[in-house]
Amino acid sequence: MEGYIKACYNREEMIEKTRNAPEWVHFGYGNIFRAFPARGLQKLLNEGFTNKGVIAVEGYDGEIVDFSKKSDDKTIVVTFMGDGSVEKEVVESVAESLTFTDWGRLCEIFKSDSLKMVTFTITEKGYTVSDNTDSYMGTVTRLLYERYKNGNNPVAMVSMDNCSKNGDKLKEAVVHFAEKMEDEGFLEYVEKVTFPLTMIDKITPRPSDSVKRMLEEDGWSNMDIAVTSKSTYIAPFVNGEECEYLVIEDKFPKGRVPLEKCGVIFTSRDEVERAERLKVTAALNPLHTALAVLGCTLGYKKISDEMKNEDLVKLIEGIAEEGLKVVEKPKVLSAEDFVNDVLTKRLPNPSLPDTPQRIATDTSQKVKIRFGETIKAYGDEAHALKFVPFAIAGWLRYLDAVYEDKTPMELSPDPMLEEIIHLEKIELLRRSDIFGVDLYEAGLSGKILEIYNGMRISVKETLKKYMEAYR
Repeated sequence: MEGYIKACYNREEMIEKTRNAPEWVHFGYGNIFRAFPARGLQKLLNEGFTNKGVIAVEGYDGEIVDFSKKSDDKTIVVTFMGDGSVEKEVVESVAESLTFTDWGRLCEIFKSDSLKMVTFTITEKGYTVSDNTDSYMGTVTRLLYERYKNGNNPVAMVSMDNCSKNGDKLKEAVVHFAEKMEDEGFLEYVEKVTFPLTMIDKITPRPSDSVKRMLEEDGWSNMDIAVTSKSTYIAPFVNGEECEYLVIEDKFPKGRVPLEKCGVIFTSRDEVERAERLKVTAALNPLHTALAVLGCTLGYKKISDEMKNEDLVKLIEGIAEEGLKVVEKPKVLSAEDFVNDVLTKRLPNPSLPDTPQRIATDTSQKVKIRFGETIKAYGDEAHALKFVPFAIAGWLRYLDAVYEDKTPMELSPDPMLEEIIHLEKIELLRRSDIFGVDLYEAGLSGKILEIYNGMRISVKETLKKYMEAYR
């Protein structure tokens, strides 16, 4: 196909070398992996920095692997650039795809002396611990046990999931299951294994029908989007944004794939934590949540359309400004450039099919970090905050489950939804387990409730009134 970036290496040789001496295994064969790490690896293969691919493992939804094998584990990655152009690439860096049912082959891979890194994009829920050794983390730990028994070689276990302290969560889960094995030697081995922290950032929404049509017009066939029995949306393509960040703590006892050659930043643990806090407490996630809850109530269906509303833009600019005043900025990337990319390239991108309804999912689990950290950082001066309290008031109004015109609105899934929609608003604002701080004691509840009461009459007019006053 014309206009597509393609592999310029011998894929058959790459597959053979990878299977014989694997270096990289990845758990979680989803959109973010295909569009980011797998695509980055293809760049390394094309430029001769490595001659091995990645082995992809899906431990939750085996139908993903069945579907991907139909395309020979190749993915068309469609990237929407900030200038409105579209980049299309056929990514072929996955050498092999497996599920947990391929136990013998997985054990063989984990026993390999060549194995350097094991990475994960399995969502935060994947690190849940239980007494079930057949669970996701129980299975991963048993594979590590196979490695321990066959050479005692360390390896880097790298969570690339979008959650705070992701490497620590992964280690805690592994240690939990390792302790159940009652083998002191294995516990000592786990301490030799490293669990680097990472910060990852790239928006890869569900496969889009508009992208499907684009590819079909280019001449591709069998581009249908499927939904598995576990409600996973899967297609032979992935659509995502241009901007991407991956910052990794540089702790790899067996060496690593040279991902720095495709823009990945390897640095200290402190720098990873600073980059992660920048993203989740100031520069992106709080802005996303504010747009999500207000966008739903105002009837928006795309984040990019919200960025045409100058009052919403003023709101998120203000949230970022308040957050940046108290967050410790990383040295490995520019906080100001990060925010500028969010405001001028990422959120306004009309080609990126992301919705406020998707982002509003699980908001009760997010506000503690996205807003609470900034409030705590202001301490006794928290009463001076303007834009963060407005966003929280927007969430209260969202929980009323009616649009601006007062017609019923379906709320996005949230594990605490049934509890919090029945709470009095002042009672909710006092929930430090949700916000990370008692908003009444922080001196913000009066301001939030005043804004919320105005929104009960009109979200649009209250937004305009306060944004004009604040600016």
